[in-house]
Amino acid sequence: MAFESLTDKLQNVFKKLRGKGKLSPQDVDEAMREVRMALLEADVNFKVVRNFVAAVKERATGAEVMESLTPGQQVVKIVNEELTALLGDNPSQINNAGRGPTVILMVGLQGSGKTTSSAKLARHFKKQGRRPMLVACDVYRPAAIKQLQVLGEQLDVPVFTLGDKVKPADIVKGAYTEAERQALDLLIVDTAGRLHIDDEMMEELDTLSEAVKPQEILLVVDGMTGQDAVKVTETFNERLEITGVVLTKLDGDTRGGAALSVKAVTGKPIKFVGMGEKTDALEQFYPDRMASRILGMGDILSLIDKAQANVDMKKAQEMEQRLLKAELTFDDFLDQMQQMKNMGPLDQLMGMIPGAGKMKGMKDMQVSEKDMAHVEAIIRSMTPEERRRPHIINGSRRKRIAAGSGTAISDVNRLIKQFEQMQKMMKQFGQMGKNFGKKGIKMPF
Repeated sequence: MAFESLTDKLQNVFKKLRGKGKLSPQDVDEAMREVRMALLEADVNFKVVRNFVAAVKERATGAEVMESLTPGQQVVKIVNEELTALLGDNPSQINNAGRGPTVILMVGLQGSGKTTSSAKLARHFKKQGRRPMLVACDVYRPAAIKQLQVLGEQLDVPVFTLGDKVKPADIVKGAYTEAERQALDLLIVDTAGRLHIDDEMMEELDTLSEAVKPQEILLVVDGMTGQDAVKVTETFNERLEITGVVLTKLDGDTRGGAALSVKAVTGKPIKFVGMGEKTDALEQFYPDRMASRILGMGDILSLIDKAQANVDMKKAQEMEQRLLKAELTFDDFLDQMQQMKNMGPLDQLMGMIPGAGKMKGMKDMQVSEKDMAHVEAIIRSMTPEERRRPHIINGSRRKRIAAGSGTAISDVNRLIKQFEQMQKMMKQFGQMGKNFGKKGIKMPF
């Protein structure tokens, strides 16, 4: 989970502070030493750490905290605010062209994830109602053009290419003309990278930039490279004047040093973060939401966004009615599991729920993903009649279901028992709802 180790350490610091009725300057000093170590171990730039700790300490030793009835909570509030400021305060929007298609130049080193990020960005904007076109300007890397074409086909987004024998500047000019002809409003240009920054690459990117005058030059950097990502951002910005950063592989970065350093060191905002390999695993970067996640306070707004984008609300309402009538079936159960899977990996979803990190078993969330797969296999091994009427599943049927799903009979028994308990609980809720309704009291579900 992103920032996992940093979150754990910061939560331990705050737990100690909350346990004190009053805070002394010595308490604050000790807490700030631990915060400093936690940030440095997370590979955050040392100058950024120094300035951050100084800002928090100055506020934490003021009357706002020292005279508060809940000083520990006040320190957490200050850390949250300073962390949000460090990450960029407000989310950065994409600059749009006044006339004609908006051009986004995707730049970065080879292997940073430019091609995949270009496709993810196209999907993101298409869902917002934009009409994007992907442009294949990486004429050096073998199969780069084919990779972009495959991704474009999956997303039903047009891909413009003139092959690998044409200069990138000519390709992007042709793409712009074609986008105007088709009344498309967004060009996402996948450029070539190198293993290291060199003059040849930068000159080519300068030429591309001059050819189409992009509204955005987004640098794609691998978040797992820590301070190297920050150095790459500095160098690209000096040579090319980038407008923002796309930070990839954040889902696999338990430290988070790059995310916490980029804006403070380079002055350039993180605009998007990659949270997985699939084309839907891209999120707009919200500094306040990310600060909340880092502090283990969850991110309900992002969770709601994911639910609205992936959950069939009509089905959800229909299921709500069946729940209250205690008519829940295994088909409903399977459908809800599928909609949850569409929202993303379970560990990421749980990380958005406030306090979930303190819940027992959260460290073993990967096991829970496997458990979900086992549950799905068991349900799919049932007949349609068994899914609708679980009470008919006798001993012989359970044996057949276990064999068909590759699980043990005890696993089948456990699932059916849990399901029956859930039905009873829903029946009780439904009855409570009716009773309250008679008294004119509306239930909160």
